This record gives sequence, structure tokens and C-alpha cells, in this order.
Amino acid sequence: MEQYKLVLPEHLNHYGYLFGGHMLKWVDEISWIAASLDYPGAQFVTIGMDKVEFRKGVNKGAILRFSVEKTRQGMTSVQYSVKVYADNIESGEEEMVFSTHVSFVNLDADGRKVPLPAKE
Repeated sequence: MEQYKLVLPEHLNHYGYLFGGHMLKWVDEISWIAASLDYPGAQFVTIGMDKVEFRKGVNKGAILRFSVEKTRQGMTSVQYSVKVYADNIESGEEEMVFSTHVSFVNLDADGRKVPLPAKE
């Protein structure tokens, strides 16, 4: 799955770069959407991100491309690889600026782990 975000002034820190917290929020949200589309009916919660790696600062006006792929599936959990690329709209160049793996677990209404829904 791919999704895009535009980096606006309200996303920047006092040095003029994207706040890392915005990136983490977007990664969590976009990977959750991918998991939810892959497993309709699941009630996923995020249980972890491994090695959060900011490779390069991101400036205002950058278009971020989020590439999300399922990497692992267990009985009750699933993991996605997320890579984020910054596109420079003036030069057309693209560069990877962030990567991580996000893990989700499927819970029932009482907060207990339950098996993933069967895929059709």
C-alpha cells in the first residue's frame, strides 16, 4: 500500500524540520489502515515499532510517500514494514528518510488477544 502526505509549516520544529512525532503518528496511522484493510473486522492496536530510524531531516513542502508491506503474520498479530520517502517537487528526486516495522495485535472487546480474521 502507498499513501502520501504533504509537510506543512505546522508540522515543523523550531529548526524548520519535520517533528519526529508527526512522522511516528503518520506511520502508525497508515500502517494501521493497511492492516485493517488486509483483515476486515479485526480490532488492531499497535504493540510496537522496532528500530525507529530517522535517516534525514525533512523540510517544509516535501511530499512524503509511505510504502507499507506486510512482513509477518502470526495467530493474533501481524507486522508491517514501513519505508518513507521524501519527494522534492522541484527536482523530482526521491530519498528514503525513515524506516521501521510496526506490529499490531488483534483484540476482542475485553482487550484479550484473539486470532486474526480468516482472509477470504
